[in-house]
Amino acid sequence: MTKSIFTILLALFFTACSKDSSEPDPVPNPEETMYFPPLTGTTWETKSISDLKWNQSAVQPLLDYLELKNSKSFIILVNGRIVLENYFNKHTATTNWYWASAGKTLTSTMTGIAQQEGLLNINNKVSDYLGTGWTSETLAQENQITCKHLLTMTSGIDDTSDEVDPEDLIYKADAGKRWAYHNVYVKLQDVVEKASGKTWKDYFNTKLRDKIGMDGNWVQLGVNSVYTSTTRSMARFGLLMLNKGKWDNTTILNESFFNEATATSQDINLGYGYLWWLNGKTSYHLPQSQLTFQGSVIPTGPSDMFMALGKNDQKIYVVPSKKMVIVRMGDAADDENLALSDFDKTLWQKINALYQ
Repeated sequence: MTKSIFTILLALFFTACSKDSSEPDPVPNPEETMYFPPLTGTTWETKSISDLKWNQSAVQPLLDYLELKNSKSFIILVNGRIVLENYFNKHTATTNWYWASAGKTLTSTMTGIAQQEGLLNINNKVSDYLGTGWTSETLAQENQITCKHLLTMTSGIDDTSDEVDPEDLIYKADAGKRWAYHNVYVKLQDVVEKASGKTWKDYFNTKLRDKIGMDGNWVQLGVNSVYTSTTRSMARFGLLMLNKGKWDNTTILNESFFNEATATSQDINLGYGYLWWLNGKTSYHLPQSQLTFQGSVIPTGPSDMFMALGKNDQKIYVVPSKKMVIVRMGDAADDENLALSDFDKTLWQKINALYQ
């Protein structure tokens, strides 16, 4: 063996020996799977701020703001795992609280489930299920109103009254021609009852609540059927929607309806789907207003976010791009409001500080 070959081999030998055997060869990290908590019990995997490489110093200002603004609970999930879970003002993980209009998204989901089971078609007129005379409109006017119009808040019913008895459901415009935030959507619960032959509560519990491990109940408050549950149950529903209607590998709501529900549903309020609010559109309407506002519903929030928003700042934010679900329950942050408030804008500034 020549000296030059021997020198090369010796160098290779020492190079191999000097390598730290405790350090494995770098391999690509597989994408973290979505986690779904068990249907029963309190087990729920967590993920730390440090694991995510988020900004720990931004956590306390966020929590201070939430407490200052009358919050009762707050959860952040990433890939289904709990990153933050906090309770304020004597609220606990086992305390029920009302969803208010954030629960409209439950009605949307149940309508989609009933459709995928072949029990109804959202393009059919409401009177196909409830019979004629469910409004005080003429037969021709009433027959224009489909289930889809109720899902999109475009029934044309006069929104000056919140009541939903026939004498209170008065013609204002042709169906599909006017967007107005109105309680008439609740008639979809009657449609589902008629179509399924079951009570709304029983159908809901069987087809949604129990399949994803939620707790809670429907409570009648005036004309409104309002859902109440723990904060984690609200987060479970958000996680279902983050996963496009699937709970783990089980389809609860088919993806085609999910896609329709979380996309602009009409050309009047671009920030509205099937009872879901949509961020990142070029314009939107507010409840109790016929004005068009330019820009995104929550300009500080992610553009792909869709939202369940309820009176006095009940919130489910779903952000597909960040695989994130955020829930806030509590009293009104500032003044009483129907769904949207300035609280959303500032809250998202605080949330953004976690990972920017």
